[in-house]
Amino acid sequence: MTVTATKAPARTPEGEAPKALRHRNPVRFFVLAGLLVLLLLLVGPLLVVAVNAVKSPAQYAGSGPLSLPTSLYWDGIVDFWNRVNFGQKLWNSFITSLVVAVLGVVLSILNAYALGIGRVKGRIWFLVFFLVANLLPQEVLVYPLYYISKEAGLYDNLIAIVIIFTVTQSAFGTYLLTSVYSEFPRELLDAASVDGAGKWLTLWRVVVPVSMPTLGVLFTFFFIWTWNEFFLPLIFLISNDNQTVPVALGVLQGDRMMDATTTSASALIGILPAMLFFLIFQRTLTRGIAAGAIK
Repeated sequence: MTVTATKAPARTPEGEAPKALRHRNPVRFFVLAGLLVLLLLLVGPLLVVAVNAVKSPAQYAGSGPLSLPTSLYWDGIVDFWNRVNFGQKLWNSFITSLVVAVLGVVLSILNAYALGIGRVKGRIWFLVFFLVANLLPQEVLVYPLYYISKEAGLYDNLIAIVIIFTVTQSAFGTYLLTSVYSEFPRELLDAASVDGAGKWLTLWRVVVPVSMPTLGVLFTFFFIWTWNEFFLPLIFLISNDNQTVPVALGVLQGDRMMDATTTSASALIGILPAMLFFLIFQRTLTRGIAAGAIK
């Protein structure tokens, strides 16, 4: 004779719903549905642009912008690439964004280390200055920057854009990092001092590694912000060889030779590098935001 043991049902505290029922809260479904609608509103225009970029002008005129292409038409992308020398524009945007992101982070570290940990005299006024610098619109800075670049011989030069964006974006980075470094664990600084590390060694061996998630967020933001800048590069980069991707796209929007499919192709290949960069560094961005939230 065999005896089969039956497992008693799990008991739940009186008045408490089972776990399976608790997870079926209808509010969760409404929230997920709302997020799905927002995702479609964000991704929908990108999908329309991607579809029209590989559609022939005849098919676009016959079936409209929302129809799917019957065959892939790459001439629009190739025509735009060759017409504006897009490889050069892509390199200009990449090298400018990369240099600005690196220099902006380094300058933000040095400023924030002096204000947040060094506690220099008058640090409040310095923070107010950096906050005001963040609030100033670019239109206010155009004429003085134009005059200075002309006098310095940097007009129509990528170096001028690198200097301008490094200074303006490091103002935001300094303001953000100062609030982080002002609450930096003093135990780590004291331990480094006991070990004989000076201020410079403490900065690069202790402070920077600990704050690396926040620095990764700043680097990602600085790169994308610089890549998407249009107004100042449009004014300071007038030569075709020095233009960046947003400037090339904006200048050609009024070109009568640009049909709808070529315009969609230009928008697609203009936004793909920034999206690719974001996808590559999204883990760094998520870790940095999570570290700040935990802190």
